[in-house]
Amino acid sequence: MTIRVVVADDQALVRSGFTMLLDGEPDIDVVGEAGDGAEAVSVAANTRPDVILMDVRMPVMDGLEATRRITENQTLAATRVIILTTFDLDEIVHEALRAGASGFLLKDTLPVDLLHAVRVVAAGDALIAPKITRRLIEEFARSPGPATRLQAAATLSQLTAREREVLESIARGCSNAEIAAELYVSHATVKTHVSRLLMKLDARDRAQLVMIAYETGVAVPGDPDR
Repeated sequence: MTIRVVVADDQALVRSGFTMLLDGEPDIDVVGEAGDGAEAVSVAANTRPDVILMDVRMPVMDGLEATRRITENQTLAATRVIILTTFDLDEIVHEALRAGASGFLLKDTLPVDLLHAVRVVAAGDALIAPKITRRLIEEFARSPGPATRLQAAATLSQLTAREREVLESIARGCSNAEIAAELYVSHATVKTHVSRLLMKLDARDRAQLVMIAYETGVAVPGDPDR
C-alpha cells in the first residue's frame, strides 16, 4: 500500500528536498505541499494523506495549531502528523504531543531515519522521537492536562490485566513484536490488545497511549522497570 504524504514547510527549498526524498521511494507518494499552517490544514482536508510532515514555525498559522486542527477533524482521523523542527525545545515537544502529533523529528535527521519515521507512523506502530529523551516524556507526564488525566483515570478501570501489561510495554517504547515476545503471545494478539486500548482510552495513536500511561500511573517516571 502506498503511503500518501503532505509536506508542510514555509521554505520552498526544504519542501522540495523532502518531496524528492519521499517521492524517490516506491511505497511513498507526496500528494501535496503547503507553505504555511493554514494551507496545510486545507491541503490535508482535500487530499486526506496518511502522514503530514509539519514544520513548527510557519506564517499565517504555525505548525502546532495546524496539527491541532487536523487531529481534531474527524474526517482526518486516519491522518498522522510528524512535527519537524530545527529546535529541540521541551516546550515544543510537549505542545506537539498535546496537539496530537504522532512523531517529532529534528530537521537534521538522517534521510533513512526520516523515511523510517514516515513508514512507522503511517502503520501506527510506534512513537517516533529518536532525539526526545525519556526525560521529556516524564516531564510531560508530570504536568498533564486535567481533562485528559480524569478521563483516562476513569477509563483505566475498564482495562483487563493483560491490556494493562500491554500498555506498560507501549510506554517503554516496545514494538508489537517485542511485546509479543515478552508476553509469549502472537503478534496478532498484541495488535488486538493495542486496538482495544486505543478504543477504550479514546486515544488517537500509540503516542497518546504513552502519555496516558504516564499520566495515570500505569508507567512511573524514573522507574527503571518502565
